Amino acid sequence: MTILRLILGIVLGLIVGSIVNMALVMASGYVIPPPMGADMTTAEGIRAALPLLEPRHFLFPFLAHAFGTLVGAVIAVKIASQRKHIGALVVGALFFVGGVMAARMIPAPTWFIAVDLLCAYFPFAWLGYMLARPRQ
Repeated sequence: MTILRLILGIVLGLIVGSIVNMALVMASGYVIPPPMGADMTTAEGIRAALPLLEPRHFLFPFLAHAFGTLVGAVIAVKIASQRKHIGALVVGALFFVGGVMAARMIPAPTWFIAVDLLCAYFPFAWLGYMLARPRQ
């Protein structure tokens, strides 16, 4: 039963974390509009618009990755009955793999990829664990 709760927590954490991620990505264009004429819906459009993008345009993608991971880790920790830290770190690792795959497919500046991969996934998974763990 312990393993099933851990697996359920990880799966639900991934699902809800992905929903949070996509909601923030979809909201980003409304909060920080892309440059005029930029098509941000395809990798080719992003590649063409890359010279026009400012650092502020990368804020919401970072927040989406970080908060998606955070929420997913919190859910995994809350559902797991034991080894809660493993649930949080597995969620962080799976989101990290998704981030690496996205970095290979979607063009972005090297500085953003480095900051995103180093600061969004494992640190926020650990923060999710710290926020959701039982207090002693």
